[in-house]
Amino acid sequence: MIRMVPELEPLQDEWETKSSVLIVDDDEDQSSLLEYRLQQLGFKTLAARDGSQAVDFARSAHPDLILLDLRLPDIDGLRVCQTITDSPDTCDIPVIIVSAVETPDIVRVSRAAGSQFYVRKPYDPNVLFALIRQTLSGDA
Repeated sequence: MIRMVPELEPLQDEWETKSSVLIVDDDEDQSSLLEYRLQQLGFKTLAARDGSQAVDFARSAHPDLILLDLRLPDIDGLRVCQTITDSPDTCDIPVIIVSAVETPDIVRVSRAAGSQFYVRKPYDPNVLFALIRQTLSGDA
């Protein structure tokens, strides 16, 4: 199901329009909609459908930010986050987890794995975009 979200103004800051975001989600509809919205805002995007591909893209493309789902077909998203944040090649890439997992300690566990924020699905796109801007500006 595709949800309509209000139009957002394109980003004006130079650093934001040059930022690249890796979206890691096996739900193609969710990923495509998020890619479209981020591209409208001036971001460069790359999408991975599983954890192995996410780690490979993080190493090869070195995006400025990763949006990571936890439920992936091959590797648990927390392990993907830990792998990315523990590697000297990718440890400087901030990760925002965007997932529907609702265990009582999921935020703590996500932070322990190295994520900057945990955003619960379904999410308010404006909140997610504000967190993306905050993270990329170094205020996270």
